[in-house]
Amino acid sequence: MKQLLLIRHGKSAWDLPGLNDHDRTLNSRGEHDAPRIAAALKQRGVIPGAVMTSTAVRAESTAKLVAEGLEFSVSQIITNEALYLASPRTIINVVQQCDESVETLLVFGHNPGMHDATDLISNAACVDHFPTLAVARFELQVDHWGECDARTGLLLDSFSPKTLQNG
Repeated sequence: MKQLLLIRHGKSAWDLPGLNDHDRTLNSRGEHDAPRIAAALKQRGVIPGAVMTSTAVRAESTAKLVAEGLEFSVSQIITNEALYLASPRTIINVVQQCDESVETLLVFGHNPGMHDATDLISNAACVDHFPTLAVARFELQVDHWGECDARTGLLLDSFSPKTLQNG
């Protein structure tokens, strides 16, 4: 079984007028919360085989902070332009291209695509709200990444910084 984690980027800064959306950075809360998410993932036994992220600065920064917390080499993070503001179908298409040797894949992106992809992949009722740094962790009911599609995932859990203890 494959394990897929869909993760929305951390809280981003809006204080630089004129900065385009793609180049927005994490704010201090985003920088603080990403290691907390990594710790929660580590506590759940998540060991990433691959990490993919949108090319947006805030998503890449989040991916790097979480990867570091999971002792995953940041030099191995795969950036993918298609994940920037991606639709749920695009997110699934990216997942389907994952190398078969990978058992656990972390994908960092943006709303509304990440939230909608969570609902699409889940084989049951899903999450109502997908705030910044929300995580949806699935066990895919497939043997190959290429088989990931609508209703192929069992949602193991979902959480965000606000739902974690010791904030």
